[in-house]
Amino acid sequence: MTSRIASLARRALVAGAALATLGTAACAGAAAEPSARVWMTSGDRSRLLSEQAPLRFQPSPGAEGAAVAVDPGRPLQEMVGFGAAITDASAWLIQTRLDDARRDALLRELFGRQDGGLGFSFTRVTIGASDFSLDHYSLADTPDPTLATFSTARMEEYVFPTVRAAVAINPDLKVMASPWSAPGWMKTTGSMIQGQLKKEFYPTYAEYLRRYIDSAAAHGVPTDYLSIQNEPDFEPDSYPGMRWGPEGRAEFVGGRLGPLLRDAGIETRILDWDHNWDLPQQPLTVLADEQARGFIAGVAWHCYGGDVAAQSQVRDVWPDKDVFFTECSGGEWTPAFADSFTWTMKNLIIGSTGHWARGVLMWNLALDENHGPHAGGCGDCRGVVTIDSRTGEVTRNQEYYAFGHASRFVRPGARRVASTVTDGLQALAFVNPDGERVLIVLNEGAAPVTFEIREGDRGAAAELPPQTAATYVWKALD
Repeated sequence: MTSRIASLARRALVAGAALATLGTAACAGAAAEPSARVWMTSGDRSRLLSEQAPLRFQPSPGAEGAAVAVDPGRPLQEMVGFGAAITDASAWLIQTRLDDARRDALLRELFGRQDGGLGFSFTRVTIGASDFSLDHYSLADTPDPTLATFSTARMEEYVFPTVRAAVAINPDLKVMASPWSAPGWMKTTGSMIQGQLKKEFYPTYAEYLRRYIDSAAAHGVPTDYLSIQNEPDFEPDSYPGMRWGPEGRAEFVGGRLGPLLRDAGIETRILDWDHNWDLPQQPLTVLADEQARGFIAGVAWHCYGGDVAAQSQVRDVWPDKDVFFTECSGGEWTPAFADSFTWTMKNLIIGSTGHWARGVLMWNLALDENHGPHAGGCGDCRGVVTIDSRTGEVTRNQEYYAFGHASRFVRPGARRVASTVTDGLQALAFVNPDGERVLIVLNEGAAPVTFEIREGDRGAAAELPPQTAATYVWKALD
């Protein structure tokens, strides 16, 4: 009896080992099947960058039906990234209204990639004050053409430490800088509010911008991109601004700033316009100037007027010039989550990038519960996050989730690739530097849409609920 029990036990062990081997092989086979991971956000907030069940790719005949087809063999622009501006207001809140642990956690969440971080890799700072500053100031308030009193001390208080911390978290972070106004004494109004830069101060202002780049670098803050004027076709009446026509901008860049930076060995890339979609003839006029064109790397755009297609209108004329989207703000004019989330996905993440933007930025990274602090200008703007100035509590707004659908997954150096879309969906596709595919799809309609994601001869069945965006990520299909 004992030997029979031992024999049965040995048989059971052998059978168990065989089953385990088969199970392991089956699991390995299943794991080898190509699949896409999926993250979704819905307008009703039932999903907020939430991971869903993966999709399986199978051979697809490419039959008729709703589909999003990705073509990695047709690469387009190389991406710098997505992010938001570290304004004076944002930096002040982060540095003074959060304790060390909360500050580090928030910056890692926004700029890092571990533990579901957004991985922002593009940001913008203001050279001197904007409306989202505690007060109005320039970097040389004392009238003196030698700029003897030039100082970045105000930016060293909150802005520079915040940018340094972000760069330490994400060394791929690229920084753009934009002035809202020259010092008032250089202008026709004698004030940072309204007016134009006097031509006699073109050389002085070029030196002012050069000194900013050098001082920022000395404090650990790069200036990868520079625009010479924020919104040069607008003179706000309550915060710094400066009207600057295209002919004047071309003269300044071509005759002063460009040669000055070149001769100093500064590799900062100059972007023109930094204003709305509604006046593409302005950057076209600047780029038509041969001398200026040689120093201009690209054109920057804002969302407050016109249509995103203007980006392609200019690029079609000058395809060797980069496109960047550098400002749009959420706000209480569209408080409904679904409305502003789908608008942002459609026009900024998909629209702007689909019209050649290499980098896409929201305006304030963070504002407080009162939409500030600000000194004039917008009184109901919304940051990507809201920091309660009394408690330090952080609220993640709709723009956080919209940008997260791109920034978390599309790596710096990724290539946008061609894609085709049917059935009313909107989509954008990328190939990351490691070959990983990233597909962003939006269904802004009121009904769910069933479709197939296709690459080559493979397809994966997908369904997107109403007012929902999804990001699909998969490895290259064999």
